Amino acid sequence: MPAILHPITTITGKAVPVPGANMDTDRIIPARFLKCVTFDELAGKMFYDERFNADGTSKGHPIDDPQHAGAAILIGGENFGCGSSREHAPQAIKRSGIRAVVAESFAEIFFGNSSGIGLPCVCADAPDLAIIHEKLAAHPEVEWTLDLQAMQLSDGTATFALHMPSEPREAFLTGRWDAVTELMNAPARVEELARTLPAPAYTPPNHAG
Repeated sequence: MPAILHPITTITGKAVPVPGANMDTDRIIPARFLKCVTFDELAGKMFYDERFNADGTSKGHPIDDPQHAGAAILIGGENFGCGSSREHAPQAIKRSGIRAVVAESFAEIFFGNSSGIGLPCVCADAPDLAIIHEKLAAHPEVEWTLDLQAMQLSDGTATFALHMPSEPREAFLTGRWDAVTELMNAPARVEELARTLPAPAYTPPNHAG
């Protein structure tokens, strides 16, 4: 039986602002959390040191503002996800409830890691992002809709153009962003490719000494 495809066409929910350029992956998920056994353990840990003091008290980050509770869309800045290539960064964001990230631009590896786990990263122009941040400050309770088909972000009163490379966009729209599902749905092609690969060379164990 073919594996089930999961197209991602629209995301609707409240948005949370995480402003600032060059938001690196060390800030998105601090290194001490990388020892997790499963990515599920990263739920609630995104931007941890940006949000909490050493004693665990809140710094008043927008993510912890009750007005943004349950947000599905994260609004960032320029060069979001730069720094180290750790997959834990997009995993922490997604497993904390965020279903899409909108920013001026993204680091290439972060963008790829996000696309591979079903977390759309879409770009908006800087002037539009400034307006979006103003709207979030004035009306944090409003729900936004991110439409990957129309490539638009709307709060019901204004609509902003979005940008994304055609290949990952098509993968989201057709549900082909999941590499595991792709492999499960193409067993004949996998077997055909396997037959073309050279047999691994056998190296006998060295028992000397």
